[in-house]
Amino acid sequence: MKYSGYAYIYTIGCQMNVYDSEKLASILNSYGFEKTGDMDKADIVVCNTCSIRHKAEEKAFSFLGRFAKIKKKNPHLITVMAGCVAQQEGKKAFDRVPHLDIVLGTRAFSRFGQHIDSVKSGKKRITDIEDSGVIYEALPDTSCFDENKVSRFITIMQGCENFCTYCVVPYVRGRERSRSPESIIEEITLYAKAGVKEITLLGQNVNSYGQKEGQSSFPELLAGINEINGIHRIRFATSHPKDLSMELIHAIRDLDKVCNHLHLPVQSGSNQILKKMNRGYTREKYMDRIMALKEQCRGIALSTDIIVGFPSETKEDFTDTMDLLRQIEFDSIFAFAYSDRSSAPAARFSDQIDEKEKLVRLNRLLELQEYYTEKKNKEQVGKTLEILVEGKSCKKRDGLEQSFQNMEQMAGRTQSNKIVHFPSEHARIGDIIKIRIENAYPHSLWGHPLGA
Repeated sequence: MKYSGYAYIYTIGCQMNVYDSEKLASILNSYGFEKTGDMDKADIVVCNTCSIRHKAEEKAFSFLGRFAKIKKKNPHLITVMAGCVAQQEGKKAFDRVPHLDIVLGTRAFSRFGQHIDSVKSGKKRITDIEDSGVIYEALPDTSCFDENKVSRFITIMQGCENFCTYCVVPYVRGRERSRSPESIIEEITLYAKAGVKEITLLGQNVNSYGQKEGQSSFPELLAGINEINGIHRIRFATSHPKDLSMELIHAIRDLDKVCNHLHLPVQSGSNQILKKMNRGYTREKYMDRIMALKEQCRGIALSTDIIVGFPSETKEDFTDTMDLLRQIEFDSIFAFAYSDRSSAPAARFSDQIDEKEKLVRLNRLLELQEYYTEKKNKEQVGKTLEILVEGKSCKKRDGLEQSFQNMEQMAGRTQSNKIVHFPSEHARIGDIIKIRIENAYPHSLWGHPLGA
């Protein structure tokens, strides 16, 4: 049935959730709900949730809790909890948010529309966390795009087979399954026609794309996307170290649109902790893959994820992680203090680490990485780098030459995912331009466009 009104979507968590929210917006648009950024105008509010950390879960419940009073004034407002927390909590979500109308799990998107019909017909407290058996696929509705059309996320697979002991993904997103290469190519082609220049392919382990289905390998998929006219850059996340093949390393090296950057989560530098995490590789195997990447892909930028304070992590284990950072010199890291997730096996492990000690270790790790990030940035000074312009810069630099002071300050990213700020009278979002790097800062670069 077709309705009219406005939909407000609040997204918490990872890039996959951003992509899922676009799919939800497309569904709502097909039912007559126009996306709005004004929560007060909304006739339906969707909170797309994340359960990877406790803080994100609490953020979801806090956001949805705001609508108790609003629902009393406007009983026709439809409130929806979607995503990972919805999948995890099911009917229990109503205990904390009794005014909720729909709890929509990660594998129930295909049935979202019929649940809206049911609420409109007077049905209360709908829960759907059943598996649909297939990945929900729908061609993108470009009318639901935000203003920035330069870069988009594309989910190429869902679920996970790895069952890392700290992770809830296999429980909230199910077992691994891949989309067909044809559907992915078709979706990206439509994005390209809409003006998208850069796409990021998403999966819990993109390295194993297509293996269960016996279809194209991930490097073969990259080769197909590399041929799409209009797409200038291809990124992907996340790669699992145990499945990083030489075929993929060669694809990064040889395919001109695949960015010379890889995010390869290590999680710990200690073999004891890696085994307890059920990561499926050793420190030595990880280092071997890193050395192969550096040898085959000259100048590749590397980033990683690290968990500190995992149960039973000794000071020696943490020292091993610090030593790994010194050996590899990552361009950037995402580091977190371990926190229990109730449905993950590690929540039942003994030898939990004191919270204060976790923070001490985390701060030491971040301080060390700050040095390497700034070092890597300083190595770019004097180089000319190709930048994809993303928008206006939020940074204002003092001491600019008189000729630059009245220009718009813009920002973009290099192939290696470094942020560059620069002055320009003519650069527009989506332009690809060359910038001579003049200065390096802890988290960004600054330069002048060639010819300016």
